Amino acid sequence: MAKKLALIASKGTLDWAYPPFILASTAAALDYEVQIFFTFYGLTLLKKDISDLKVSPLGNPGMPMPVPMPNLVQMIPGMESMATMMMKQKIASKGIASVEDLRSACLESGVKLIACQMTVDLFDFNPEDFVEGIEFGGAATFFEFAGQSDVNLFI
Repeated sequence: MAKKLALIASKGTLDWAYPPFILASTAAALDYEVQIFFTFYGLTLLKKDISDLKVSPLGNPGMPMPVPMPNLVQMIPGMESMATMMMKQKIASKGIASVEDLRSACLESGVKLIACQMTVDLFDFNPEDFVEGIEFGGAATFFEFAGQSDVNLFI
C-alpha cells in the first residue's frame, strides 16, 4: 500500500510556490499518493499564467540578500521587483526548474491538485482561469485524504 502525503498550499508568492511542488513531485517519484489543497493566496499557483509571481524581502528576515538591508529600505518602491528579479536570476543560474515546470511534473505524475472552492468563490475567480487537470473541493475533501495520510504538511 502506497504511503500518502497531504499538503496545504496557502501562499502565492514565488518563494512559497516551490515547497509544495518540490515536495509533491519528489513524493510522487517515491511512489507516494499525493494531494495538494490550494487555499487562499496559494490558489493563485493554479492559475494558467503565473509568470507574475513575486517575492518580497519585506518581513522575510531569512531571505539572503547580497547586502544587508534594514526593513525601511525594503519598503522603498521597486524593492519587491528588484528582489523578484534577483531571485529569478538565481533560480535560472542554478538550473532549478520553473514553478510552471514543477506544477506540470506534479500533474504528469498523478499528484492531485485541488482548488479550494470556497476560496474560488470568495475571490470571484473564474474556474476557466486555472490550469487543466485540477479538481475543485472544500475542506472536507482535504480532510478525507489527510485523515488517511502518513504525512500532512501546511505550507
